[in-house]
Amino acid sequence: MSKSCYPDFVKGRGAPTNTVSKRFNLADVAPDGDWLDDQAGLDGSPRLRTIVTVERAKTILTRNSSPDIPFDRSVNPYRGCEHGCIYCYARPTHAYHDLSPGLDFESRLFVKPDAPRLLKEALAKPGYRPAPIAFGTNTDAYQPIEAQYRITRGCLEVLAEANHPLTITTKSDRVLRDLDLLKPMAAKGLVAVAISVTSLDPATHRSLEPRAARPEKRLAAIAALSAAGVPAHISVSPIIPAITDHELESLLEAGARANARSASYIAIRLPHEVAPLFKDWLEVHYPARAKKVMAIIQSLRGGGDNDPRFFSRMKGQGLWADLIKARFNGTCKRLGLNERRIDLRSDLFTPPERGGQMRLF
Repeated sequence: MSKSCYPDFVKGRGAPTNTVSKRFNLADVAPDGDWLDDQAGLDGSPRLRTIVTVERAKTILTRNSSPDIPFDRSVNPYRGCEHGCIYCYARPTHAYHDLSPGLDFESRLFVKPDAPRLLKEALAKPGYRPAPIAFGTNTDAYQPIEAQYRITRGCLEVLAEANHPLTITTKSDRVLRDLDLLKPMAAKGLVAVAISVTSLDPATHRSLEPRAARPEKRLAAIAALSAAGVPAHISVSPIIPAITDHELESLLEAGARANARSASYIAIRLPHEVAPLFKDWLEVHYPARAKKVMAIIQSLRGGGDNDPRFFSRMKGQGLWADLIKARFNGTCKRLGLNERRIDLRSDLFTPPERGGQMRLF
């Protein structure tokens, strides 16, 4: 099926469509003709413009009790993500705003400028107990608009002052901008950074993650973090059968050459609206392979497009899942990855002052 079959398709963006979710019985949103602007620096022709809306959040710490992830709290300075990764499991969250998980998710973004203040207030509350705060677990904290809004940096400054531990997961080498904060925090055992690298192939990268940093820049970021003493981790995520799975060993080898200390992977997940978006993407970019890809994904997911159950949702099940796990573990062992745990300290935490009042002790 050709691109002409998808009237919403925009070169340089990830999702081929901009269909509004029906999960909440919301009406279709009429297309806005004012979205086009000049993106000549990107692809030489007018393209979909990114629109940013300021969100006045009341809280910034998100808690979870999921038993299959290693953190219980996170901060997301932004809603939506301009990287445009077609497989992003956060896309369905835009449906809550009466916006499409497709192109809207990557072009109509929300920023939370009050995040540093809200974070400081949360850490100063009586009874707060420190544990690593995860950044980049929903949308990327270092997506392109961070260069202008610097909300992530503001949050890092709060955590650095309080000696509070954190982890960062990103697809951007923009994280290196904050090495002046991360390096001294790492020396205290307060921070670790995971860089996600999905493919080393430029063509695959451009279609999968059109506005994310190039793979070589991400690997260079791992090397720079490691050289600065910041524990660096390579996340081979997601693994997409018949699209990127053949690169598993090459990706881990590239991470090891960049001095990543550890590695992990996630099998592709297709919750809610991500499944039809991904299928449309396959029809645009890999039409001859689309049925094969979906058949393997469904074998990983118990016959469906997605399996939301704890523990199986990240890795999948069945023969394909077992094969990927064996290849990953064998390669990590050969390369010396995951030999040392990255344990962050919480005992150095000093609560921020509340309302400008000095602490007694």
